[in-house]
This record gives sequence, structure tokens and C-alpha cells, in this order.
Amino acid sequence: MSDRHAISVGPPSDATAVADGPLSAGERQSTGERLRALPLRILPVPVLAAARRGTLGGRDSLHLIERHSRAYRHMWLMFASGLLEPLFYLLSIGIGLSVLVGKVTGPGGHPIGFTSFVAPALLATSAMNGAVLDSTFNVFFRLKYAKLYDSALATPMRSGDVALGEIGWALIRGGLYAAAFMIIMLAMGLVHSLWAVLAIPVALLIGFAFAGAGMAATTFMRSWQHFEFVTLATLPLFLFSTTFYPLGVYPRPIQVVIDVTPLYQGIALLRGLTLGYVSPGLLWHVLYLAVMGAAGLALAGRRLSRLLLR
Repeated sequence: MSDRHAISVGPPSDATAVADGPLSAGERQSTGERLRALPLRILPVPVLAAARRGTLGGRDSLHLIERHSRAYRHMWLMFASGLLEPLFYLLSIGIGLSVLVGKVTGPGGHPIGFTSFVAPALLATSAMNGAVLDSTFNVFFRLKYAKLYDSALATPMRSGDVALGEIGWALIRGGLYAAAFMIIMLAMGLVHSLWAVLAIPVALLIGFAFAGAGMAATTFMRSWQHFEFVTLATLPLFLFSTTFYPLGVYPRPIQVVIDVTPLYQGIALLRGLTLGYVSPGLLWHVLYLAVMGAAGLALAGRRLSRLLLR
């Protein structure tokens, strides 16, 4: 059968419409809507790239979280490893170092036991480490080697959904760490206020902030050697964000620097809640962490669009 006798199936194509005559404004709009609705396997990537950029993700991110939960269900020991480091610090301090140090100045200028001072800081550190691990090393492997996100974007998922799904998974992992650590703190008598019920939501907020920033930073990395910068950033935060010493022991210029670091915001929040020193000033720390996480999420979504939909 010749081409001129071919039977047309479905709606007329744009070429047919142009052959029959010029399109009106309404017809052009309808044609554009039909083109945007076509699946990605028919249209080239650049056609849909603009529609998939600049979003913060939605319900489709749950599919990525489900994928990770199925992949990790036989590797639960990897989750337990994230709790061991802060637990070892807490036990060593509670058994040995606290006897030598005695009491330190806590929130509000009141003296408290050294173990009670350090425990909420280690909880914040655990939330940070869990979020950074998932949003940097794991994301880099899935992006550069496993090509997981290329497969995800061949579905109706958008780059914002990928970013939100990865951060959501990091929060789930961080929440498990926070809950387990809080149980240990309760067993050791290191919780001194009912405000501590908000400690786990705050730990999730800390995880959100660091997961967003970590994933955004990972999209700029080109090789495994760049992860030296991750350690270079997180180790000083752990050592100097009033984890082991009150802010007042530092010289004033260093205090100003510490006061604007992200981990310090989380430690100040958790320390105030677990020790019962709550004031409106804690809302500043909440705002800081929320803005940090949202900015990281938005940047990560845009960077993934640029990397995968170019």
C-alpha cells in the first residue's frame, strides 16, 4: 500500500493540520498540550526538560523511598553502624571523662553534669552524620555509577522528586538513629525535661538541613577525591560546635564564627530541650535549619535537572 493510501489512526498530526491550513491560536495551544503529554520515550529529552526543572518534588518521591526500603531490607546492619560511633563517645564520656571534668556551664549559666551536656550534642551529630552519609556518598554512587536517576527520570518522576525522595530517605534513616539514641539517653538518666519529646522532630530537622546541603554539594562533585571536602567540613563542625565545651571557653572572634555554623544550631536546640532551658530564641535555630534544608533541596533539584536532562 502506498503512503498516500495509508490509513490514519488517532488524532491528526501537526503536519496534517498544517497541510490543511494555518492553525488558529486555540488549535496551536491544544497541539502544544498534546505534545507535552506525550511520553518521554517518544519526545526527545529537551522538549520536556523545561517542564521538569525548578520543582521541589511531590508524591512521586515516595516511589524512590520505597525502592530504597526494599533494597536495604537485607542490609539492616548498615543502619546499626550509624548509631555506634556516637554511642561509643557517650559511653566513654559517661564512664571515664565525666569523672575527671565534673560539671560544666550549661544553658542559662547553670552548672550541669558533663555527660548531660555532651549527650544532646552527640544526638545532633548522629543526625548530621546519617544525613550526610546518605546524601553524599550514596547519592554520588547512584548518580555517577548506578545511573539510578537516569532510570527514574524515564518515568513520570521529575528531578525534584528524586531530590525529595533521597532527602526523605535520609530523614527516615536519621530518625531511626535519633529514636535509638534517645532511648539510650533515657536509660542513662540524661533527659531532664518533658520538652525532650520534641528532640526527635528536631533531630529530623537537623537531618533535613544537612541532607539538603549534602545532596546539593554532591551534584558539583566529579570524583571520589572530592569527598575529602565532606570530611573537611563535618569534622571541624563536630569538634568545635560546642559538642564538648561551652561556647564561652572560646575567644570572642571564634564564638561569632561558631554561632553561625549549622551544627551549633542543632546542638543548641537539642541541649535546650533535653535540659529544660526553652526560650523564644530557640526559634531562630529552627528557622536557620529549615531555610538551609529548603535551599539545599531546591538547588539539588535544579542541579539534577541540569546534569540529567541536558
